[in-house]
Amino acid sequence: MINLPFIKSNNGSVKDGSTQQSIIELRDVQKSYTSAAGEFRALRGINLQINAGEFVSIIGKSGSGKSTLLNMVTGIDRPTAGEVLVNGTAVHKLDENQLAGWRGGSMGIIFQFFQLLPALSLMQNVILPMDLAGIYKPRERRERAEHLLEIVDLADQMHKLPSMVSGGQQQRAAMARALANDPPIIIADEPTGNLDSKTAATVFNLFNNLVEQGKTIVIVTHDSSLARRAHRTALITDGEIVNEYVAKALPTLTHEQLLAATHKVMPRQYEPGAMILTEGKDNDKFTLCQKA
Repeated sequence: MINLPFIKSNNGSVKDGSTQQSIIELRDVQKSYTSAAGEFRALRGINLQINAGEFVSIIGKSGSGKSTLLNMVTGIDRPTAGEVLVNGTAVHKLDENQLAGWRGGSMGIIFQFFQLLPALSLMQNVILPMDLAGIYKPRERRERAEHLLEIVDLADQMHKLPSMVSGGQQQRAAMARALANDPPIIIADEPTGNLDSKTAATVFNLFNNLVEQGKTIVIVTHDSSLARRAHRTALITDGEIVNEYVAKALPTLTHEQLLAATHKVMPRQYEPGAMILTEGKDNDKFTLCQKA
């Protein structure tokens, strides 16, 4: 059995980040798919909170449920059960028309394979979301697109078609497009999966700059070294989130072992000055103490 004590402050609040404002919250989210082979459970009771201004990476093996989790947050797919709340909106309750309108102004999405329209220039690709949302006046849209492409160091490439620039430049153009309507949240699914390590590091630096400006960033990545550059890492295994404190304390365990340990966690709260451990007692338990 694993005890996970939380130390309360003097005013009674628990210092585990739970008092901060959550901009993304998944409550007991489950997702199942039915095929000729039977039912496949992609997500198994996911509970996850992401606070405004956080940079969170989601890692896990292929097929663990990473992309499915992002699809729940973006509304691209719907949970079989559970709730998905994003910036106060119950995403799981929106119909397709409502989702399209909500998504246009609430979040920017970056895909692994860029998804730039090949017949449009980089600038036109960035302007397109603004045209669809109708948030800015026509002249402002062009000025904003130029500004965003300058931010991602593509000012001298803005009139080129996607096929005329490198993969790294296409990904940076996709980042500019995701920022077009100034969304508070950026969601990225394997944004560096097709990039070399140097270009991937450049993209991560851009993410860090956006976080410093107040954006909330959630990425799925297979690169654990890059994932560690985020504020927080969520490890998903077999459709479940591994307890982050267990993952940090026991990094040599396999993902499956970490998940098994997560199932044995018993969170406890203690007042300041309370005795957590006593010599000779609870010798069959492993205790992790969260720093207050």
